[in-house]
Amino acid sequence: MSQASKPAVRLSGIDKSFGNAKILNDITLDFAAGEVHALIGENGAGKSSVGKIIGGYYTADAGQLDIGGIPLQQATPRGALRQGVAMIHQELQLVPQLTVAQNVFLGLEANIAGLLSGSDERRFAALEKRCQFGLDPRRKVSELAIADRQKVEIMRAIARDARVIIMDEPTSSLTADEAERLHRVIASLCAEGRTVIYVTHFLDHVLAVCDRVTIMRDGRVVRTGVVAEETKQSLVEAMLGESIDVAYPTLPAAPDAGVAPRIALDGIATAAGIHDISLVIRPGEIVGLLGLVGSGRSEVARAVFGADALTAGSIALDGQTIGEMSPKKAVRNGMAFIPEDRRKQGLVLAQRTRANMSLPHLDQISRLGFLDMAEERRRTARLIAHFGIVPNSVDGEVAYYSGGNQQKVLLSKWAYGKPRVVILDEPSRGVDIGARRRIHDFIVELAEDNVAVLLISSELEEVLKLSHRGYLMRAGTIIGELDCPHASLEDVLFRLFNVQKPHASPTPPKLD
Repeated sequence: MSQASKPAVRLSGIDKSFGNAKILNDITLDFAAGEVHALIGENGAGKSSVGKIIGGYYTADAGQLDIGGIPLQQATPRGALRQGVAMIHQELQLVPQLTVAQNVFLGLEANIAGLLSGSDERRFAALEKRCQFGLDPRRKVSELAIADRQKVEIMRAIARDARVIIMDEPTSSLTADEAERLHRVIASLCAEGRTVIYVTHFLDHVLAVCDRVTIMRDGRVVRTGVVAEETKQSLVEAMLGESIDVAYPTLPAAPDAGVAPRIALDGIATAAGIHDISLVIRPGEIVGLLGLVGSGRSEVARAVFGADALTAGSIALDGQTIGEMSPKKAVRNGMAFIPEDRRKQGLVLAQRTRANMSLPHLDQISRLGFLDMAEERRRTARLIAHFGIVPNSVDGEVAYYSGGNQQKVLLSKWAYGKPRVVILDEPSRGVDIGARRRIHDFIVELAEDNVAVLLISSELEEVLKLSHRGYLMRAGTIIGELDCPHASLEDVLFRLFNVQKPHASPTPPKLD
């Protein structure tokens, strides 16, 4: 880390409120040139808000922000960019109908005498050589998976040649290999004297790549420390103000292999690129899909829930083959789906908490076509308490909730009824350690209630620790099955990458 006396960024006494809610309180903090500085805390702790103050997206109510020793001249994203600050957002800020290259260089287009030139692809090739993300510059962003869109955001920030880059949950949709590649890019940026402000819930990443860490709680700085002196447990205790078990919950016993499947897929295929998918999930069983980004995991989830039409194969529920599936039919048959993009596919952000939770279950709380609002409020309040949703208001504005609390609302939406099958696609993406543990407990609770669970996550360890069995996927099809509690992460990675695992070398004899 650079020992330069003048910090790259300095916040002094920063306050920020929205209405009566104070989200930042007297934030005084320095970020040095050439360092990776982590900001961590629970959802709602204020870490993303600090990033948005530095990036010019929020204007502070009080205090001062200096960039390179100079006060921020204009508290807008463009003003911050002029002073060398770029931000990668957790909720992606891309233009779907533009190509990858057009998004990366938006506002930075090469031109000659005011006319656009054709050099952007050459510039993109140089940037790709640095990042090695494997993106097609001509492809529209609307056609990309969430993980690939996140890579576009990262490339866009790097393309702006910023001296300070704020990364808000940059690895939340990336595989371990992709995250490692990003971390190498971050190291090269810092070697050039740039500052990376790393907002994340992945404490292993903090310990592996960051120089210093600032822990926040309830809109205040708890402390800043050198990462080399921290452990995962010390970080968690500082974030929460108390000790918490960071291990995965204990799985209930797996159902006997002779138990009839709750759901069975037989050779299904869709136009989205999956083919010959056959798997079974028994009541009380958690089954994981393990694969790299683009392997077809999310496409299987969409097919099961009826979001994508089948072009071949069939789906049976409790032994009864279901004809043409649709989301409405899936819900009617007791199926629930938590998609990976909660804001666009899971929640109605214009609606309040109770409306989001009750939406698929209006028939349960209606009498003669009229909504029983008292019953809706009772059910919503019970789930808010059960999941620890903050704020604890049945009429809370979900659009302004933190990512973790939005995810809890989405889970509550499907806990509202009594599902028989629950599909979870990236259920803990972008949530804090406390919310993450609550989500993991919920998954186990489902299995204990005899629900069949299909779990998808880019974190292979999460799938292995929370699943009874797993199916390995590559190129849109299943390539193998494994017993998750007895599988190693190393074995899974070798199989997914289709690489022969080397035999261990014999231990050399000790020499006297």
